[in-house]
Amino acid sequence: MTGLTDRNLEAPGKSGEQERIAKRLARAGVCSRRDAERWIAAGRVAVDGVPLGSPATLVGPNTRITVDGKPVAAPEPSRLWRYHKPTGLVTTARDEQGRTTVFERLPSDLPRVVTVGRLDIASEGLLLLTNDGGLARHLELPNTGWPRRYRVRAHGQVEAQDLARLGKGVTVDGVTYGPIQATLDRQQGSNCWLTLSLREGRNREIRRVLENLGLTVNRLIRVAYGPFQLGRLPEGGVEEIPRRVLKDQLGQFLHAVPIGTVAR
Repeated sequence: MTGLTDRNLEAPGKSGEQERIAKRLARAGVCSRRDAERWIAAGRVAVDGVPLGSPATLVGPNTRITVDGKPVAAPEPSRLWRYHKPTGLVTTARDEQGRTTVFERLPSDLPRVVTVGRLDIASEGLLLLTNDGGLARHLELPNTGWPRRYRVRAHGQVEAQDLARLGKGVTVDGVTYGPIQATLDRQQGSNCWLTLSLREGRNREIRRVLENLGLTVNRLIRVAYGPFQLGRLPEGGVEEIPRRVLKDQLGQFLHAVPIGTVAR
């Protein structure tokens, strides 16, 4: 039987109600988008009884989807959690080197979640978790406008004017980083404490930029991601952000579900 494509499978209703099958499976907590693409290629996913041939297939809210012949439940409401990541954990689902991941340390009653951005193995602090991959990608985009704020301890000394220059962006080893707002909080012996705020959050960005100023980062703590704060959340702790707060901050990006369907 010929597999369906995104051209011959368009759900009735408004175009805004349609989404790619891989996204629907991820939102339903069945698997990741990448896994969904593999399952589709293996013929495990069907729509209205017809095996799919393309992960670009569009489905609507009432489309009947099965995996291995079993119905896929409706997507859950978008949810967001604060997690206090300790050092020593990697922010990946699987690690080829066998290192412990953040997902191995999360509570067993948490649904399938993805991280909003990453923190490297030596970094700690606020890591946002969500059950909605689309929401995660939106929050990661620099043009969303949400700054990430960090407290940083670094070995060495730096002048305020050097930090001020970071506000215009900087190029290190051929890589151009966007503006970083940096302030010197205090000098403590051979170490200094800094507060940095940035909107891109590239891999090891803070460490590389400060190294370019002659500083060696020995502690990096993310204390805020947009309006969400680490606060007094204990190391390893997980706390769901109330639905009413999500509606205030992300109303237009949330899936339409009655308030009160998730924990307040």
